[in-house]
Amino acid sequence: MKSIREIFNIGYGPSSSHTMGPSRAAKFFNEKHEGADKIRVTLYGSLALTGRGHGTDTAILKVVSHPENTEIIWQPEITLPKHPNGMLFEAINGNVVTDRWTVYSVGGGALWDEIGTFDGGDVYPKTTMEEVMHWCLDEGCTFVDYVQKYEGEEIFVYLEEVWQRMQESVERGLVTEGVLPGALKLARKASSYNIKAMQSVGSSRPMGMLFAAALAVSEENAGGGCVVTAPTCGASGVLPALMYFMKHDQHMPDYRIIRGLATAGLVGNIVKSNGSISGAEVGCQGELGTACAMASAAATQIWGGTIRQIEYAAEMGFEHNLGLTCDPVLGYVQIPCIERNAFVAQKAREAALYALYSDGRHMVTFDEVVKTMVETGLDMQAKYRETSLGGLACVCMKKLHQQKKNGN
Repeated sequence: MKSIREIFNIGYGPSSSHTMGPSRAAKFFNEKHEGADKIRVTLYGSLALTGRGHGTDTAILKVVSHPENTEIIWQPEITLPKHPNGMLFEAINGNVVTDRWTVYSVGGGALWDEIGTFDGGDVYPKTTMEEVMHWCLDEGCTFVDYVQKYEGEEIFVYLEEVWQRMQESVERGLVTEGVLPGALKLARKASSYNIKAMQSVGSSRPMGMLFAAALAVSEENAGGGCVVTAPTCGASGVLPALMYFMKHDQHMPDYRIIRGLATAGLVGNIVKSNGSISGAEVGCQGELGTACAMASAAATQIWGGTIRQIEYAAEMGFEHNLGLTCDPVLGYVQIPCIERNAFVAQKAREAALYALYSDGRHMVTFDEVVKTMVETGLDMQAKYRETSLGGLACVCMKKLHQQKKNGN
């Protein structure tokens, strides 16, 4: 299992798999073939179907040396065998293709190819929640101790930067107003939600604060701002929202939140290693389901939960997002993505509180939910897995066409 740094990538939205990943791949190929007459990039499957809405072409053209000599071909009808987000890069000199490279954007900005170009190597010897829990219980240690053992003290330096960037994305989003880019013309809501939350009392205040913080990050992401994948751009609002709430409402110190992020990263890493965090592969359950599990686990730890309570919270956060489809309208990471982040942030808080009331014993394990998520994702029709060909995307498309026809 690799470093938790791969769960927390700092970069620009709106999509880790559609912008961060392709941009990273294009930069690598461009540096290798900077003198080529032409670079041709073919996008396949889900990457091609929603790439325009996600800004895949723009992300690629930003990093190549000669965008005027870069050709992008869209092949939505063809899905490569290893993953729905496949890409083929070709270097062309004269009329001859001198190099080809097939690579996949597998979620969270990560890339995979047959030759292990981006394989950073394994850091952790244990890869399932059960194995990690047994180690922790046998050694009398915490999940944070496990992370520290294999990543060293320097991981906390990186997590400090992650936490700082998360806070910045919340705070920018809370004061930014206007309309998000794209054809949907969706207005930002975080600022008004935050004002209303500050004026509220009782149980509606913490709920409003969570909604506002999650909307803030998700809107920053949708607008192409700087965010932290947790574990993806599309799900980047959940964990920062709950951590920001715990700092400002629960008065938790930064060092406790940073330790919570270590546990959250470990949880996300387990999902990524044994399942998937790619909406194109398993639906939104792999993105927001994982984000909910990460945030639930972090909050339970920060509130003083035991190892078993933390695992229970993560399991609940994941279990109650099983079957969640990925059907972004027009391919934008806006509808239903932004609202989902707000509701899932609240769900994560509830899972943490529920687990803390328990003794941590329960029937379904976290590892079993991860396995079930993968099976559910594979059974899910492709039109519900980040292709914008079904579900809410299809319904809203019909509505938008009708409005356009009526001149609205």
